[in-house]
Amino acid sequence: MKNVYSMKIIIKFLVIILLFTSCKPEAKTDGYVINGNAKGIYNGIRVFLKTLDQSNKQIDIDTAIVMNEKFTFKGKVSGPEMCFLYINSVNGNLPVIIENSEINIDIDKDNLTASKVSGTNTNEALNTFSVKMKELIEKRRNLNLSLREAAQANDNEKTTALNTELSNLNLEATNFPFEFINNNRDNYYSLILMESMLKNKNADFQKIINTYQNIDENLKTSVKGNEISAQIESIQKILEAQKRTEIGEFAPDFSAPTPEGKMLSLKEVKGKITLIDFWAAWCGPCRRENPNIVKAYEKYHDKGLEIIGVSLDGNMRQTDPKAAWVKAIEDDKLTWHQVSNLNYFNGPIAKMYNIQSIPSSFILDADGKIVAKNLRGPALEAKIAELLN
Repeated sequence: MKNVYSMKIIIKFLVIILLFTSCKPEAKTDGYVINGNAKGIYNGIRVFLKTLDQSNKQIDIDTAIVMNEKFTFKGKVSGPEMCFLYINSVNGNLPVIIENSEINIDIDKDNLTASKVSGTNTNEALNTFSVKMKELIEKRRNLNLSLREAAQANDNEKTTALNTELSNLNLEATNFPFEFINNNRDNYYSLILMESMLKNKNADFQKIINTYQNIDENLKTSVKGNEISAQIESIQKILEAQKRTEIGEFAPDFSAPTPEGKMLSLKEVKGKITLIDFWAAWCGPCRRENPNIVKAYEKYHDKGLEIIGVSLDGNMRQTDPKAAWVKAIEDDKLTWHQVSNLNYFNGPIAKMYNIQSIPSSFILDADGKIVAKNLRGPALEAKIAELLN
């Protein structure tokens, strides 16, 4: 079951890549010309060229009409751009990289994704990568069918062998995008592929960062190369924050204003056990968890428990975030130390601790080392009791 779950994650990643991606000298022009050979497509059928915005919403770029089994798009782009071709009455869509050159497309009227794009090295790379991805997906489908049959037949030996084969396929699928980029360090498609990989939450970000360092300098200095560099810089900060706040690490010190406007630091608060509680007045789950924290504080404060609440109030929906913060402290009877920069998730402490959602919490021992994270209710009280009793 572990192999099947792992493969589902990888195949989801592969499908995402395919959605964003199907050698002769390129004929450079002042703009792009897309020549479509649409054999079997009737006159008057519309062809659409679309792209995706930052929120993955489709945006129309241009429309053409099939005449005499052909269509043409003309235009100009500042740099290679991933687009998708759609044809009325034809299933699927076709990824195509638009760049200022002549691009030829042979349409498969039965399945648009099976159409062939040629004319530029970037599209040739896209096609090579896509073919391999489809091959891996087909292998996975066949393996799952065989695995199901072996399980139904109670053939344990075959099931074990197939699970091993599935694990090997997982590894091949995971490594192939990196291998492809390393073998195509000077191809612009490697940047497009890397960009799609960065959107996958399950990606090995450190491996992507290392791979980016190995691509050609002319790609790094391109517009998209600089965009990816900025994304990587942001991810590196997150990875560094994650490392700083792993269990066993010393909690990073911080200081921020109290409700009275005085600066208070973590080191001023530390007890035998210290709880850093990230919350906000606007956060329903946080407010529902507050009674549990109140109970734990009343029970264990005299034994050495200290708490510092870090509020992430300050979102745009709050007309007076400080007033909301102070009222929530009073309403929920939070009698321990409280600080906030009133800057939502953009506050320096939230970034330092890589807070992506709240409530979030960290339990520190007397030395300031992180011993537990994100415990709630009975689990939180049980851990505090374990550390203090």
